[in-house]
Amino acid sequence: MKTRFLSRDAIKLIAMLAMLLNHIAAVFLPSGTFLCELFTDVGYFTAVTMCYFLVEGYGRTCSKERYAMRLGLFALISEIPYCLMLTEGGVLQFSGMNMMFTLLICFGILYSLGNIAAPALKALAVAGLVLLSMISDWALLAPAFTLLFAWANGAPRKTAAAFAISAALFGLFSFAGGIGRFSTGTNLLYSLRCAAGIVLAGIVIVCFYNGRRAARGKTFLKWFFYLFYPVHMLILGLLRIALIG
Repeated sequence: MKTRFLSRDAIKLIAMLAMLLNHIAAVFLPSGTFLCELFTDVGYFTAVTMCYFLVEGYGRTCSKERYAMRLGLFALISEIPYCLMLTEGGVLQFSGMNMMFTLLICFGILYSLGNIAAPALKALAVAGLVLLSMISDWALLAPAFTLLFAWANGAPRKTAAAFAISAALFGLFSFAGGIGRFSTGTNLLYSLRCAAGIVLAGIVIVCFYNGRRAARGKTFLKWFFYLFYPVHMLILGLLRIALIG
């Protein structure tokens, strides 16, 4: 279809920009301002997109071991930049585990689904990994997204349903987090706003993704996506220390 003009790499570049805006809002913009809320909500495009491509990549990779090792390596590399960026009122404090660690957990979930034969043991392994995500970014939600996309298995209607359920889950989590902070009406608007980034990701992938890599620069882009995550957080963290203290 002519409308499917976005490659996997183009969508990942959009996701990287959305994540950068989200992190800029988290570090530098006053909470509650229009720009802060806009950048934050746009950034919710990224996590669900990363989970979608993790599931797709898991099915396509020629070496699951190397894939897991890359995730583990960049989870380690990214941890100090992640904490440096999110620390408030100091130089460096533990702020939980970063998204690469979460994706490694999600990889483990996919591996468990595909390689553990005993249903009870498989369920136990998946449940344990979901609980492990509690110490990392996008706790519980990223594993849920991953399970939904694994269930969809690339089927267009199921993929659209997986994105819809993911948006609803995030909206519910956001609404629960806003109880006591906002009035009911404001909280409902807040949760809908939060879910909008996931809805947008679903529209982009379901309607415009052509299922292919970029025609050029595949190797460069592959490593750019891995390196962008720790490097941009390191820069933001250093800027935070220089400008805010």
